[in-house]
Amino acid sequence: MQALAALTPSGRARVPAAWALYDFANTIFSFAVVSGAIGLWLTEEAQFGERDGNFLLSLGIVVSVGLNAVVSPILGALSDRGGRRLPFLLVFTSLCVAATAFTADAGPTGGLILFIVANFAYQAALIYYDATLKTVSKPNTRGTLSGIGVAVGYMGTIAVGLAIFLLDVPVEDRFRLTAILFALFAVPIFLIVKETSSGESISRADLTGSFDQVFRTVEHARGVPGLGRFLLGRFFYSDAVNTVIVVMSVVTVRAMGMTTTVANLVLLGLTVVAVVASFGWGRLVDSWGPKRTLMAVLWSWAIGLVIGGVSIGIAGPIGIGLFLVAGAILGSGLGGVQVADRVFMLRLSPPARLGEFFGLYGLVGKGSQVIGQLLYGLILLLTFDTLGNAAYQVAVLSLLVTMLIGAWLIRPVSDSWTGSGEVDDRATPPPDRLAPATAPLEPR
Repeated sequence: MQALAALTPSGRARVPAAWALYDFANTIFSFAVVSGAIGLWLTEEAQFGERDGNFLLSLGIVVSVGLNAVVSPILGALSDRGGRRLPFLLVFTSLCVAATAFTADAGPTGGLILFIVANFAYQAALIYYDATLKTVSKPNTRGTLSGIGVAVGYMGTIAVGLAIFLLDVPVEDRFRLTAILFALFAVPIFLIVKETSSGESISRADLTGSFDQVFRTVEHARGVPGLGRFLLGRFFYSDAVNTVIVVMSVVTVRAMGMTTTVANLVLLGLTVVAVVASFGWGRLVDSWGPKRTLMAVLWSWAIGLVIGGVSIGIAGPIGIGLFLVAGAILGSGLGGVQVADRVFMLRLSPPARLGEFFGLYGLVGKGSQVIGQLLYGLILLLTFDTLGNAAYQVAVLSLLVTMLIGAWLIRPVSDSWTGSGEVDDRATPPPDRLAPATAPLEPR
């Protein structure tokens, strides 16, 4: 407990514990619904069938994430105005829980609409959750605490996966189970973590002026060395990461021929790999820095995508074995991406614009997911009748190109900047006096 207390400015171990428990809660939704139930449910013959269900799954992701991409910088900037993120986090968490609870009861079309609402709210909540990392950690412990959060999140995956297996929960009942567990484990962050308000209230002018916030945020970001290139790189590598998160269960069941029960157990085993790896990636962030760690993660993902794509085209035990190896690599890398790139973003963000820039960070990831998911869905829609299982192979291998482009783009970016969020807030100028675009980079 003392080691955990040492990670936070408050000196209270329950603060980082409550913060990490929200990762436990929201990963339940990510695994059980986004990566599992919704794809399996939509592709059932009683719903839309395999070809159309895959495309409508992609379309649902595109709509929910696309809408969120438009508003995320606005929402982040509004939270900066009052200096508080938890009220926004509560609103969107509640919306996600409520929509998820009734998804399977509304029929295929109504269920798809409720999933769009739930995923929109889930993505919006992540903006505020990621930004609270600065509140609950110290500059030199953010990588470790970020890694703990990701690892605890994967424990949430294990918990809900075991519950589904042991209780033999049908696909249509997993939505309500997810809603209950998400709500239960999200409570501590709202009761324990405390924020200090800046004392500024949100006025009508803030709301009416927020619609051009995206352009102002982009202009502000131009004053931060390397931030634009990092965000562009994130656009490309997030394509592969976000698409794999959504389609992993569908590929395991529909392309590899496993039952939903066996697929659930396989994904649980791969999650254990992700839990262990998250701790390791977090420590590497603190010792190597987020940039070097992220590069290592992306190269491991490139290898995993190649092996995974090849495995879909190989029948029998060899194909299954290669698929499991690829899954272990991708599972490890998934934890690494989450640990490293949000700390990288903190290194490139001035404290006065933390929420605003995390909104832009979210916008980039979501824009990437819109393009990547649409491309993946279209590949399956246009080639499934002709290629069958090989359509999944083409779709998975298409993600490799964007992953490599992302790695190439972020390679020159330094993760050290004098005006970053790692500098004491008291020494940081207010928003109208931030360092200009010519601010020099500091060597590590």
